[in-house]
Amino acid sequence: MPDAPETRDTGDIGGAGDTGDSAAVSTAGAHRAGPPRERPPETPRYLPGISPWMGVWRRNFLVWRKLAIASLFGNLADPMIYLFGLGFGLGMMVGEVDGTSYIAFLAAGTVGSSVMFSASFESMYSGFSRMHVQRTWEALMHTPLTLGDVVLGEVVWAASKAVLSGVAILLVASALGYARIDSMPVVLPAILLAGLAFASLAMVMTALAPSYDFFMFYQTLVMTPMLLLSGVFFPLAQLPAAARHVTEWLPLAHAVALIRPAMLGRPIDLPWLHASALAIYAVVGFAAALGLLRRRILR
Repeated sequence: MPDAPETRDTGDIGGAGDTGDSAAVSTAGAHRAGPPRERPPETPRYLPGISPWMGVWRRNFLVWRKLAIASLFGNLADPMIYLFGLGFGLGMMVGEVDGTSYIAFLAAGTVGSSVMFSASFESMYSGFSRMHVQRTWEALMHTPLTLGDVVLGEVVWAASKAVLSGVAILLVASALGYARIDSMPVVLPAILLAGLAFASLAMVMTALAPSYDFFMFYQTLVMTPMLLLSGVFFPLAQLPAAARHVTEWLPLAHAVALIRPAMLGRPIDLPWLHASALAIYAVVGFAAALGLLRRRILR
């Protein structure tokens, strides 16, 4: 579930802390200064810099840490209910799936779906709040940061929250014996890559959204079908041939294809194919979101 919109924006971008100092940016002051304009240092920068976006990431972290426990609980509640409710309930009827218990099979799919929801909701609801409602982005862009820096910081932050959610479920599953803890070195990069892909795609929706209600279209028409068709709850082999061809294009299916074998201690089929697909979604999604946001914010 999405975090509640921030009611007070006290983070900074330069490492000064939550209370703010001369490096902190006042949203109200930025609003009085007129429409935002990218202010590149000396030469124009059309792409985000190597490190400036980290200030945006840190600003979001400083605000989030005040509500960290509630945020983590909210991100974990739904996937854990699915895991234990369906895992134990259907597991008694289904038995083994692909040579493992159903709850172990489901645990890996739950990690992937949790990454999708966590990254998407952060990019959409929280990102839209900072961009449109609180005008935090406008304030940030009255510093030397470019719009690309701000968007990249937001995308990486959303992916970071997705990593927290996915790793938390992996640790619970490992503690209960449904996953291998030594799979972490493989699963962690897969979770991060999937988080970047979903955060970038959701940022496209943020760029197009006139209000929060707009995100329901993406949830209903994209995320829910992807949840059901990506091998989270049952093997893809159970789908009709035509549906399997559709799943080959779904980022969640590629994420689950990387995560599940690693969590079960099995070799991954075509790992570079799945990783490349997620990377393409991340890069193309980010480029599309940045282009749309330039038209929306800098017009």
